[in-house]
Amino acid sequence: MPSPFPGMDPYLENPAVFPGVHNRFIAVLSEVLRQVLPAPYFAEIGERVWVEVSQRFIEPDTSVLVREPGRIDTGGAVATASTRSSPVVVTVPHDERHEPYLEIRTVGNGLERLVTAIEVLSPSNKTPGERGRELYLRKQKEVLDSPAHLVEIDLLRGGVHSTAVPFNRLTEMVGHFDYHVSIHRSNRFEEFQVYPIRLDEPLPEIGIPLIFGDPDAIVDLQSIFHRVYDTGPYHRRISYRESTPVPVLRPEQKEWATQLLENFR
Repeated sequence: MPSPFPGMDPYLENPAVFPGVHNRFIAVLSEVLRQVLPAPYFAEIGERVWVEVSQRFIEPDTSVLVREPGRIDTGGAVATASTRSSPVVVTVPHDERHEPYLEIRTVGNGLERLVTAIEVLSPSNKTPGERGRELYLRKQKEVLDSPAHLVEIDLLRGGVHSTAVPFNRLTEMVGHFDYHVSIHRSNRFEEFQVYPIRLDEPLPEIGIPLIFGDPDAIVDLQSIFHRVYDTGPYHRRISYRESTPVPVLRPEQKEWATQLLENFR
């Protein structure tokens, strides 16, 4: 069953849900590219791995108080006589994060060449202070400074603007948008091809640039999203009538979404 929304589903932007959407989108996009890329091009999935301080709250199941040397029993409370030589151990949990991305490469004379880097942005890419954002921006700069093309797909309304196209320049030209795709072609250094997308619009069909002189590889992002939704758990997982999108919708969007969901089961 397809999503009730004509384009991106805002309920899938929840940080607890989006990682699965992100991974499935990369996988389906890779499959589509395998079908449309001419030889000798091919698409390969790469992965960034880093360690981030966990935001999970870990609460002990049981607290046990034991009288120890150097402590005084004060009738129910336990007081420490001296902490001068007794350190406090603070545990800071860390999570290992994995974030896939796509690269289009070609082979010639026994050597591989990166042609186009394709990124689907994640919440960590758009959160200041996170290691995932630092690594993303570093990769972005490396690609922009190289002969490779860069395609960035942002399906998240929340977080700070993180694609390479300047936000102020973009909003001056197109006004408000909820999502967007930014394409930077290496042979057009000062240009960005941008597809601004509103919540009530389907995702666009875009051209993935290849080596100069070869035609673009055309992919339909809405068709890819349909497959992501159909092969995922979202119809069962998302309670559209009981939950609220994260981030919340603007008032006019909320009214539109409410009418849209009236007949959805």
